Amino acid sequence: MGTDPFPQAFRIGAMLVGAALLVGAVMRRALPSVGMLAVRSRFTDMITYGVMGGLIVLLALMVQPQPWLKIPFLEEVLHLTVT
Repeated sequence: MGTDPFPQAFRIGAMLVGAALLVGAVMRRALPSVGMLAVRSRFTDMITYGVMGGLIVLLALMVQPQPWLKIPFLEEVLHLTVT
């Protein structure tokens, strides 16, 4: 639509943000220590980064228009809540 040369750029950008969080979770697990910047536990960081990264990637795949991933159960729940 319009003059946008790549209409799915927002989806790719959101997926990159989610992927960066997932990579951060893996790096937090792999690196031995983070020095004086460590305020939370390693487990808390891994769970937080992993869940948030996964959700962002999932939502980027399901965003309208023309979603790349369709989950019928979620479509039915949304239909029931909106109407």
